[in-house]
Amino acid sequence: MRIRVGVDELQAAGFPMGGEPLVALDLADTLMTVTEPATDLIGTPEASAAWWALQSGSLPPGPVPDAAAVRRLRAAVRDVLDSHLEGRPARPTSVDDINAAAAAAPVSPRLVVTVDGSRGEERWHTEHGGNAALAAIAAEAIGLLADNERLGLLRRCANPACSMLFLAENKRRKWCTSNICGNRARVARHYGRTRTDGVGGT
Repeated sequence: MRIRVGVDELQAAGFPMGGEPLVALDLADTLMTVTEPATDLIGTPEASAAWWALQSGSLPPGPVPDAAAVRRLRAAVRDVLDSHLEGRPARPTSVDDINAAAAAAPVSPRLVVTVDGSRGEERWHTEHGGNAALAAIAAEAIGLLADNERLGLLRRCANPACSMLFLAENKRRKWCTSNICGNRARVARHYGRTRTDGVGGT
């Protein structure tokens, strides 16, 4: 059974977002596209190691993927998700990169028999050099994009200074994180009200 990392754990480690039901979304959100240049939240070896360690409970076991391969898949996933939200076609290379990552380490069911009984497991085929974590993330992206109902829940944070994506499983959700972007919006609304009240009272 896989264990999803929570947003509290990610924020405690210095990541301002995450904890989405899909690692593919968490990975896409490690690139803040609203800054110039874009901010890579896993751009250092230390940040990358911390992020992959936090996500390990949601991914098949194996080595941390190569940084260049991670950046390539992240760019592809981000492009296909952004293209959906923006009503434009995804770049063909993005689709190719996601399919290639998924195919590089296919998975098959495997029966394991022990003295306590039998159980099914997944076997990730990395014999030819594929990375199971990247393959699993690519498979998540494919599953999301192929599920129109779930894809309809995809949102970009309502904060114009934020680029984070999330699945609005609660239809009222507007912010990537309630304690960062949601709180900033509440503070801004409060400031606007008090400023208007002050102006009206003079």
